[in-house]
Amino acid sequence: MKILVVFGTRPEAIKFLPLIQAIKERHTSFSLQVCTTGQHRELVDQLLADFEIRQDHDLDIMRPNQTSVDIMESTLRKLTPLLLKERPDWVLVQGDTTSALAGTLAAFYSQIRVGHVEAGLRTWNKAAPFPEEINRVLIDHTCDYRFAPTEINRENLKKEGIEKDVYVVGNTIVDAIHTVLPLVEKKFAGSFESKYSFLDAEKKLILATTHRRENFGKPLLNILGAFKQIAHTHRDVQLVLPVHPNPAVSTVAREQLKGVPNIFLVDPLGYYEFLWMMKRCYLLLTDSGGVQEEAPTFGKPLLVLRETTERGEGVAAGAAKLVGASCDKIVGETTYLLKDTSSYDAMSKVPNPYGDGTSCKQILDLLEKS
Repeated sequence: MKILVVFGTRPEAIKFLPLIQAIKERHTSFSLQVCTTGQHRELVDQLLADFEIRQDHDLDIMRPNQTSVDIMESTLRKLTPLLLKERPDWVLVQGDTTSALAGTLAAFYSQIRVGHVEAGLRTWNKAAPFPEEINRVLIDHTCDYRFAPTEINRENLKKEGIEKDVYVVGNTIVDAIHTVLPLVEKKFAGSFESKYSFLDAEKKLILATTHRRENFGKPLLNILGAFKQIAHTHRDVQLVLPVHPNPAVSTVAREQLKGVPNIFLVDPLGYYEFLWMMKRCYLLLTDSGGVQEEAPTFGKPLLVLRETTERGEGVAAGAAKLVGASCDKIVGETTYLLKDTSSYDAMSKVPNPYGDGTSCKQILDLLEKS
C-alpha cells in the first residue's frame, strides 16, 4: 500500500514524525512518500534531518507576503499533477492548516482516498481560530477516514452528520513526545541547561506562550498585565515567555514587560528546547492548541488563555482550566496553583486524555485493513 503524507508547518511535521517512522518500520505493508510544501522551511528540514527522514517531494510554494489564498492556490497547482503521477492509495493530512485543506482537495479532485489525522476538533465559531475552524470542517466533510483523538471529537463529527469511518485513536502528539524526548535528553539537555543558566532550580518556573490572532490588541495587553502582576507578587517565581515574531505580539510584549527582573523574554523556542522547558517548568500559561495536548504528558497543570477551546478534553479531565484574557482570572488561578499544593497535585496527576502513545499503530492497523 502506497501512502503519501503532505505537510508544511512545524506542528504538522511534529505530529507526523512518529507516524512516518511507524510507516517506515512496517515497510513490508506500506511504501511511503513524504511531500512538504516548504512553509516552515528551516524548522521542518531540521526536524526531518534529525530523524533521517527523506523528503521525496518539495513543493517549494513560499513567496514573500503570501496569504492563505496564495498557499491554497500554489499547493493545489503543484500537488495535483504529483498525485496524478504517483497515484498513492492514501494521502494523509494532519490538523487544520491551509496546506492540510489543500492536500485534501488535491487528493479528492484526483480521486485518491484521504485520511485526516486529528479529525473532529471544533470550537463552533468560524472566526476563532481563523481560518483553522473552517479548514478542519471542510477536511472532515471531504476525507475518507477520520482519525479522531478523543470521543469528544467523535461526538463533534456526529453532530455534523458524520458517523462513518470515524476512528478514535488518541493524538499522535503523545507518540511524538515519546519519540523525541529521549533524543532531547541524550543530545541536547546539556546545551539547554547552559543556555538557560539564568533559571534558578530553587524557584518555580512558569512557561508562558501567546500568539493567537483572537488575543491581539486589548486581550494581549490584559494577558501581559497579568504576567507582570504575577511576577511582582511572586518574587520567588520566574516566568519565561518565548516571544512570537509577529510584531503584533513581539513589540507589545517587549514594551509591556521590559525591566521586570523575574520575567525573561526569549526568542521563539525550537521544538526540542520547548520539550525540555516543559519538562523543567512548574506550570504552563498558553493560548496554543498544541501545548494543551502536550502538557498532560508531562503532568503539568495548564491555564488556557482563551475563552473557548477545541481541546476541551483537558479541561473536562481536570488537567487544564480556561481563564481567557481576564487579568484578574489569570492572576487568581495562577496564584491558587502556586500556593495550593493539593489542587496542583490533583491537576498534575490527571490521566492523559489525549492517548497512551499508540495512536500511530492504531492508524496503520486501520489503513492496512482498508
